[in-house]
Amino acid sequence: MFGCLVAGRLVQTAAQQVAEDKFVFDLPDYESINHVVVFMLGTIPFPEGMGGSVYFSYPDSNGMPVWQLLGFVTNGKPSAIFKISGLKSGEGSQHPFGAMNIVRTPSVAQIGISVELLDSLAQQTPVGSAAVSSVDSFTQAQMTPSPSEMFIASKCVVAWYENFQRRLAQNPLFWKT
Repeated sequence: MFGCLVAGRLVQTAAQQVAEDKFVFDLPDYESINHVVVFMLGTIPFPEGMGGSVYFSYPDSNGMPVWQLLGFVTNGKPSAIFKISGLKSGEGSQHPFGAMNIVRTPSVAQIGISVELLDSLAQQTPVGSAAVSSVDSFTQAQMTPSPSEMFIASKCVVAWYENFQRRLAQNPLFWKT
């Protein structure tokens, strides 16, 4: 149902189910992680009116888990990027994983996903420094023409590429002549 991605590591898609509505991913060597991506696999959507709160847990100096709310994923927002590098020194928040015996080792953090009502998700406040990163997209209205710049329509680039592929298929050395 969920996946977890850390740069430079293999994608994790086998979450450990610790309760009917709770899942965790282990993050070994968490001290070297800056960002984590949590996403839905697309195989099973949330039930109508439900979403998933995303938590980060790391062991404190006594080895006890400190859970912090990062944000959420829903059918309408199936993925999110969270910055976790600044969270390790923060304080924990209320979380739904408290009464569970989740096996962990001292150098392993965890990402927890708790399936909850969308109304409940809307009332939760994520840790401020975990701000969800976003990638800006540009629309035609945001692009202002400049006399010193030349723009090429994407359909022209696509037509050139298709023509190039066709000619390459006919004669792989055509570009040398």
